[in-house]
Amino acid sequence: MAFLDTAGPRDGLSPERAWWLRVPATLLSPRPVFFALREDDPDDVVARSEPILLLILLAGAASVLASPTAGGLLDNPDYDPLILAIWAFIAGGIYGAAGYFVAGFALYFGAMLLGSEGSFRRERQVFAFALAPLALSFFLVLPVRLALYGGDTFRDGGADEGVGETVLLVVQLGFAAWSVGLLVVGMQVVHGWSWPRSLASVAAAVALLSAIVAVFSFVL
Repeated sequence: MAFLDTAGPRDGLSPERAWWLRVPATLLSPRPVFFALREDDPDDVVARSEPILLLILLAGAASVLASPTAGGLLDNPDYDPLILAIWAFIAGGIYGAAGYFVAGFALYFGAMLLGSEGSFRRERQVFAFALAPLALSFFLVLPVRLALYGGDTFRDGGADEGVGETVLLVVQLGFAAWSVGLLVVGMQVVHGWSWPRSLASVAAAVALLSAIVAVFSFVL
């Protein structure tokens, strides 16, 4: 049975408007969103580009701002809050774009290994919409961290050491785990696979990514 797409053009919405509405819908009702990715109409594909760009940018920024590198940036006298914001935008964009293509390729590899005949583009887009929880963490976790610790958030030591920061890290990892769960849902819906097969494709993608990271770590 096909899933009902409640944000589609049949409701009088343009494709662009429909895809913007699907961004928050991914968090609440992801199956119709992933089902809509089966559509190969060129106009519909183009309409996804800006929501996907936003998702990878926000997810990338959330990731780099939660990294150890960001945790010590304000110890550098060349950095101030404005430079930090610019750094987060640029680094987040680079990190998100790299993840979109590299992780998208890994997902494509995992899907092909399990018998998919789908396109690289569709696997990338499944990955992008699965990033919705990680993108949401940018608006939920970062403001709490700043409210609690202020500038110490981006300095070594200080008030952001201890149980509170550990709790926030666990919450951040929870958003990441939510994204991984959505990735499995996306593969199941887009390909019409069983849950074990969908999970196996994501596991194969993770294994390939781990191998790539290990090779680069060894080389560098």
